[in-house]
Amino acid sequence: MRDEKEFSAHAAMFLAIAGAFALTVAIFVVDAATPAFVIGPDRPGMWYEWQLLEPSVASRASAWIGYTLHQLTFWWLIWTAQHSGLTYTRGLKTINLYAFGASVFFIGLHLVQTRYWYDGLAQDVPEWTSQWSVILLLLCVILIENRRRGIAFGRPWGGFVSDATGIVRKYHGYYFAWATIYTFWYHPMIATSGHLVGFLYMFLLFAQGSLMFTRAHLNRWWTATLEVLVIVHAVMVAIMNVDGAWPMFAFGLSGVFVVTQAWGLGLPRFANMLLIAAWAAIVTLAYAQIGWGEFPKILRILGGYYIALPLLAALVLVGATAWRRLARVAH
Repeated sequence: MRDEKEFSAHAAMFLAIAGAFALTVAIFVVDAATPAFVIGPDRPGMWYEWQLLEPSVASRASAWIGYTLHQLTFWWLIWTAQHSGLTYTRGLKTINLYAFGASVFFIGLHLVQTRYWYDGLAQDVPEWTSQWSVILLLLCVILIENRRRGIAFGRPWGGFVSDATGIVRKYHGYYFAWATIYTFWYHPMIATSGHLVGFLYMFLLFAQGSLMFTRAHLNRWWTATLEVLVIVHAVMVAIMNVDGAWPMFAFGLSGVFVVTQAWGLGLPRFANMLLIAAWAAIVTLAYAQIGWGEFPKILRILGGYYIALPLLAALVLVGATAWRRLARVAH
């Protein structure tokens, strides 16, 4: 491999962003040339409608084989990186090139798979598994950043929450790889507005994972952008579903941003307080029009985050303790 100083990881990050947009356009182009598959009718409640009415062995096998190969490849890359004594540097390493190459290959594979067989994993697993995989990923990010930016208003949480932070930081790559790759193969690569924004977001998360052990992977503006894009995706999907839930996602998730995520950007404290004041003013104006009866829905997200975080931390510590005990028994 060339010397790592020859190509900046930040330059690779910007190239990956451009590539993510190009691949999203490719989905739109390929979707226009894809034959019309017969998908199942919409149903009440939580139901993912973009799946074949009559799935075949080939449609199921193509999705599951592609997913499994993609998953195992990235777990192997993460394991290799962690056991190679790598440190964080400004330049790309060989492992980064392998990761970017694997990402592009499996994105292309899923695009071809959708073109000919359509179905993703949605045919065999419930929709909530895809949604919660990403929700837990976002919670893990907040936990990982606890010591640097705090959980609320720049203040870190101590005790068992702080103890769990180190464990999640060390092993988060394996879970993040699962959450993103599982969600990626859950959906067929089709060109609805919600799918396009969702796949663009997945491509950017793949780029973040591929930048492992580089300074770009830790760039606070880049990671905050990835967190903010969740708001855009959630709002677009809610609008597409025409269920009137978009204010809950827009104001709930942006509330998490001003309370927690924005505090990691290195802004002066007064700037963070201005962001909170601006958020509160916009929420007040919005719900004066929408109706204050809808306001408590914001708390499903804003309050739910801060209830779920200590629960997640406790589960992490319980799991780590159980693993250590099993390891001692095995030896």
